[in-house]
Parts: sequence; C-alpha cells; structure tokens
Amino acid sequence: MLFLLFSILIGGLLIGGLGRLVVPGPNPIGFWWTLACGVGGSLIGGVIVRALFLNPARHWLITLVLEVLAAALLVVLVSKRRRRRA
Repeated sequence: MLFLLFSILIGGLLIGGLGRLVVPGPNPIGFWWTLACGVGGSLIGGVIVRALFLNPARHWLITLVLEVLAAALLVVLVSKRRRRRA
C-alpha cells in the first residue's frame, strides 16, 4: 500500500512537471499544486484512455500524452486562478 502511494506521488510529480513544461510563460504554482495537477491529469487522462480503448496498456504512449495534456490544462486553470488572487 505504501509503495502504491509513493508511486502515485512520484508519477503525479513527473506528469505535473511535464504539464508545466508544455504551458508557455511563467506558472506561479508551487510544488504541491504541480503534484496535484499531475495526479489530476493522470486520473483524467487514464479515464479518457480507458473509455476509448478496451486494453489501455497497449496504448501507453497515447495514455502518457493525454495525461500530460490534462495536467497542462489543470496547470493553466490553477495559474489563472492564482494570478487573479494576487
């Protein structure tokens, strides 16, 4: 159980970091928001791929691309919200 949680956090951080790289310009979000966007993007991308394909494991590249794009969308939304607050 601990390994699963650790792998979700590391995977979320990687996906969130890639999502931040996709979005141009400054992203005024910190470590925890990057992690949250990565985990959220992974969940959203995974659900989409699961809905499109019967065997998502065979389409790992499409899964990765959709996860990063979903994380990038979340980064944009969080960045806009944080800019409005400041």
